[in-house]
Amino acid sequence: MATYQLINLSVLLAHGLLSVGLIGALTHQCVAVLRGSDREQVGGFVGRYVSVSSATFAAAVPLLYVLTFALGAVLYPEYRIESRYALEELRLMPVVGLFEIKEHWGAVGLGLLPLYWHSWRAGGQRIPRVSSTLTLGFIVWFAFLTGHVVNNARGV
Repeated sequence: MATYQLINLSVLLAHGLLSVGLIGALTHQCVAVLRGSDREQVGGFVGRYVSVSSATFAAAVPLLYVLTFALGAVLYPEYRIESRYALEELRLMPVVGLFEIKEHWGAVGLGLLPLYWHSWRAGGQRIPRVSSTLTLGFIVWFAFLTGHVVNNARGV
């Protein structure tokens, strides 16, 4: 295996691990805002899951998002030069299109981060907090699943 391939594989693994952490933190917050309470003491799995203060994730989510986005940008030339052409030759246009949509939603999420961070730090309006959190949650889950589809269609 060539050195650049080993580096790309290492960056891909780091990108994947960071995305799992991002999904965990953001899913926590999505469940909390959908339940309508940040700290509700209820028994059972969901009650304990939501009872963790979701505001503690407010700083971690933007950091993880930016780091995951940056590592994805490092991997992007490899996809554009090699993987995308292979997918097109295999006539897997829906997979290529999914990745194009993922790129656009990722950029929207990057632009949404300041509103998200401010809405969790300010502690004021509920609507911006709920809408920005759920939108970021959708973007992150969509990007995560799309990344897996593209990776599985072409392979590492």
